[in-house]
Amino acid sequence: MEAEKKQRLAEAGVDVADAVSRFMGNENMFEKFLGKFTLDKNFPALESAIEAGDSEAALAASHTLKGVCGNLSMQDLFALLTDQVRLFREGDFDGAKNMMGEIREKYKKVIDAING
Repeated sequence: MEAEKKQRLAEAGVDVADAVSRFMGNENMFEKFLGKFTLDKNFPALESAIEAGDSEAALAASHTLKGVCGNLSMQDLFALLTDQVRLFREGDFDGAKNMMGEIREKYKKVIDAING
């Protein structure tokens, strides 16, 4: 992986070294999974569920997205989604919904870093 891309990812809150270690040092495999992340349907599903007021679907999408972000060492996004999942589980739909601006911003930064 080129140094410039690693830098973009780091600036977007991705711990590249940790992520690559999860892929047994295989940077190409990590890059492949980053590409798959850009196609993942959980973020749009989260937005749709929140718009519809469907707390169960929103929790499911947020929780799944959190796991994907954790596996790809997207630390900033993972932390935000961890908080959002907690709020959903506590029954604080409005609090979880109010996090979407910051989550959307971090998500966009990660997607932009991946796409370069």
